[in-house]
Amino acid sequence: MADWFDLLKVFFTSMIPVLELRAAVPLGAALGLPWYLNYAVSCIGNFLPVPFILLFIRAILQWMKGIRHLNKIAFWLERRAAKNSVKVNRFAALGLFLFVAIPLPGTGAWTGSLVAALLEMRIKHSLLSVCLGVLAAGLIMTGISYGVIGFLDFLK
Repeated sequence: MADWFDLLKVFFTSMIPVLELRAAVPLGAALGLPWYLNYAVSCIGNFLPVPFILLFIRAILQWMKGIRHLNKIAFWLERRAAKNSVKVNRFAALGLFLFVAIPLPGTGAWTGSLVAALLEMRIKHSLLSVCLGVLAAGLIMTGISYGVIGFLDFLK
């Protein structure tokens, strides 16, 4: 059975913006977690912040703009979301799903949720799109991580 500490490492890594599934799944694979457990823990951890981002990010950014040193971060986040909104806005829910599902730098549940919130997409559509995107990204990263590990084991 997997060590609880290893599961927590994977869980919390998947919740960190920028790292998300792109780091959590390879970490779990490197720690020797079974693929199905790694996939489940990574996806749950990655999706957990999404409802909070969708519900509260606009108010948080507005609050940050009123604070001297935080306003630069707020404007940077809005610029980043605006840059990615072209990709998402074109196809709405499908675009959001694809944006989250492709595990590349600058994409993922955090950025996708930020874009959806700033575009004022309906929460139920955003939640579904991001959740399905997280599941798809998790499958892609699991396939890559365990495929590479399986291939390296084969070379021994």
